Amino acid sequence: MGKITVTECIRDGVIIEGLKIIEPTVFGDTRGYFMETYNQKDYQEAGIAVNFVQDNQSCSKKGVLRGLHFQIQFPQDKLVRVVSGEVFDVAVDLRPGSKTYGKWFGVVLSAENKKQFFIPKNFAHGFLVLSDLAEFAYKCTDFYHPNDEGGLAWNDKEIGVEWPIPEGMELIISEKDQKWGGLRLAYE
Repeated sequence: MGKITVTECIRDGVIIEGLKIIEPTVFGDTRGYFMETYNQKDYQEAGIAVNFVQDNQSCSKKGVLRGLHFQIQFPQDKLVRVVSGEVFDVAVDLRPGSKTYGKWFGVVLSAENKKQFFIPKNFAHGFLVLSDLAEFAYKCTDFYHPNDEGGLAWNDKEIGVEWPIPEGMELIISEKDQKWGGLRLAYE
């Protein structure tokens, strides 16, 4: 392998199966840097054998909180990264029967640290923009189905995501994201 380093995600002393942080090898010199953002062979060797069918990119300003989103009947694996800026990225396990159901994990993704976050199917996903602007890119293993959207309240007490909201930051949350219910209502 050698081109990527893969780290398991642990919450409350338990590994959240399938959820992984990926750090690509970055080759840099006085001119700048080069890295592979995705290499199917390297990912398969790391146990991530998926077929991505769609790439997405968004740009958001500081304080934007997107999520927590998931697809109900057409779940997607996602590989997410930040092209410019910085976000706090979160995944919540919604896999029925999982020993970590309802557990969340968060990681800072930035253009500087170049970390990527692999989020398996049946996880809710969201992020908070910490920099003035952030460009966010992600690969998905299924196409987006607008009538198949599900979501969780970003501040659901049962999940208890510890968002790093700096004092004085005004959150910007879409009307849709303000209406999601909690974990108990996820699939109703």
